[in-house]
Amino acid sequence: MDIGEIIQKAGSEGRSSLTEAESKQVLEAYGVPVVTETVVSTYLDAVEQAKKFGFPVVVKGLGSRITHKTERGLVYTKIANEKDLSEALQAIQNAAGDDLEGYLVQPQIEGNREFVAGLFRDDQFGPVVMFGLGGIFTEALQDVVFRMAPVTRAEALHAIGEIKGQPLLGAFRGQKEVDREAVVLVMAGLSRLAADFPEIREVDVNPLIADAEGCLTAVDALITLGNIDQAVLRRPPIGPRAIYELFHPRSVAFVGASATFGKWGHMLFTNVAGGGYRGDIYLVNAKGGKIAGRPVYKSVTEIPGPVDLGIVTLPADAVASIIPDFQKKGIQKMLLITSGFSETGSEGRRREEELVRLARDAGILILGPNTMGIVNPHIHFYCTGSHIQPKPGTTALLAQSGNLGTQLLAFADDEGIGIRAFCGSGNEAMVTIEDYLEGFIADDRTETVLMYLESIKDGRRFFETAKRLCRRKPVAVLKGGRTESGNRAAASHTGAMASNMKVFDAACHQAGVVVVEHPMELLDLSAAFSSLPLPQGNRVAALTIGGGWGVVMADLCEKQGLVVPQLSPELIAKIDRILPPYWSRSNPIDLVAEFDPAIPIMIVEELMKWDGCDAIVHMGVLGRMTFFRFMMDSAVKADPDYDRKLFASIPVQVREFEERFTRHLVGLMDRYGKPIMGVTLLPDEKTKTVVEIPGYRYKGVSFLTPERTVKCLAELYRYRCWLNRQED
Repeated sequence: MDIGEIIQKAGSEGRSSLTEAESKQVLEAYGVPVVTETVVSTYLDAVEQAKKFGFPVVVKGLGSRITHKTERGLVYTKIANEKDLSEALQAIQNAAGDDLEGYLVQPQIEGNREFVAGLFRDDQFGPVVMFGLGGIFTEALQDVVFRMAPVTRAEALHAIGEIKGQPLLGAFRGQKEVDREAVVLVMAGLSRLAADFPEIREVDVNPLIADAEGCLTAVDALITLGNIDQAVLRRPPIGPRAIYELFHPRSVAFVGASATFGKWGHMLFTNVAGGGYRGDIYLVNAKGGKIAGRPVYKSVTEIPGPVDLGIVTLPADAVASIIPDFQKKGIQKMLLITSGFSETGSEGRRREEELVRLARDAGILILGPNTMGIVNPHIHFYCTGSHIQPKPGTTALLAQSGNLGTQLLAFADDEGIGIRAFCGSGNEAMVTIEDYLEGFIADDRTETVLMYLESIKDGRRFFETAKRLCRRKPVAVLKGGRTESGNRAAASHTGAMASNMKVFDAACHQAGVVVVEHPMELLDLSAAFSSLPLPQGNRVAALTIGGGWGVVMADLCEKQGLVVPQLSPELIAKIDRILPPYWSRSNPIDLVAEFDPAIPIMIVEELMKWDGCDAIVHMGVLGRMTFFRFMMDSAVKADPDYDRKLFASIPVQVREFEERFTRHLVGLMDRYGKPIMGVTLLPDEKTKTVVEIPGYRYKGVSFLTPERTVKCLAELYRYRCWLNRQED
């Protein structure tokens, strides 16, 4: 009987699972190494088979209605002789009763290392393959990794390397290293099985025992069946052109415009008009009149010119009534700020569904509802409830919380990070996160994508789209709802449940998306990814203003998987000519309190030339203005007659050095293609995370702490590794 017939037969019999013997037959056909075994129906046959295998053996009770054999006392291991076998068979018969249909006899597989492999179908992401520590440790330690099927060899090997119990995979207590290629074959086989048989809901291979030679054998397995997956209800995808047009309106109409300060109809209009938007602006309110000296039209149909985008702040129950006017006027895109839809419950969800139906019939695309708005600094279009006007740049920001998103815009502006576009996606009634990602793949101005997410509409599409995006541009995400409390808050906020976090994280990891834990980490990664070249390796050279900071830096690097290599004799000899003879001659390089501005420039250049490092971190070189102010304050307090001309020149000299130093660094990055990151320990009011030097491809990047710097550098390296795996 072939594999298809086995599965079909079980389904026709109304069974929810295959027997263990059937499960192993299926798995063996897909490359999973299973234990040699025989199904028997009588005591004599069991004894005969046990003698053929040779004691010790394992015997199990079988039956189409039997799934959890261990819990029912239907598994006996390490049976050493015929007498013990007889007692085990009798005990199984007593425990199984009428459910018993036979016995499974197999040789006892010896091995101290147990693993688990499996497959399940996630409601959002579809088929997911699992591998990790097995046996009794599966539930206790939960040391498992997940990958979305299909799984490539490179991705499988990388997944195996994520298991925390790595010592068990290597040579261990006289036992050889586990055959990782066999694990790859198992994961690949499960992946193919998911594709070939959508009626398989779950596969559990536990334990997968590694013997002393490192060979794997599956000694237990269960395949669970279900109805063939119904695909996640997919919304019609919105093409990149439509996404581009949303962010590039040539004319806008504010429907629900207001003259009252603080109302949405006033905030949005004044933000757009005051931000320098050069397109046509029309105001619409049923009362007519004038606002800010501009005519107010009673309906969009009265507007004399074409309208690309209608910005609606009407009450929720009035929005549907304007669809005919939008259609008549030829307005094909609506930015729906209004709340009171699916985020409020069943009645709001019904209202939203009806609005979407009407909009689709009229050929109108709705962004929102319940959105904070959108921003495109490149056309001075700042259409949000927050009057934040970030500078143009290359970072796109998507947020399912408009308030959080606009706050990040403010922080980004403060840190010198330019924005390509911002969108508060709202309820995503028509335009989803996946649509925006598709748009940013095609957008040449977008170089980095940041996301704050609480839920996703289509996990599989999110995964596949994000993976295509990450092949061209780095992506980082902050996922809300990671805890039980956060999940409840996200559900009340967006009207959608958060997906299983382990699967979500695995999908992001596999797709190349960086998952962060804190909001400001998004901006840190934006600064790094949009300003620096990617390192080719994980070797870091550092220079600091003190030995203690060097120790801290080295520790941080090692914790993040970065290496701080020893300096080569040739490099030491070169630095000997720059620093005093008492310098440490080690990496990190202590500048031994040297204040000559030429010294760090010369050392950085020598490090960039050195083929023993892939990235450079400098600490304390920038940000000395505050230090000098402290010095000057102390000197004046001690001696009021101190040379004030000297004091007046110091700030100018410091600023000139910092600009010259930064300019030199970006020039070196252009020349050598290695990232250089800084740590500014004493910031002042003029300190920026990102410093742009006109005429250069890369930018100066300095953070306020070594932790932030090293973590960002590590993410740059991990992204490089991910890109390399895609080429395998």
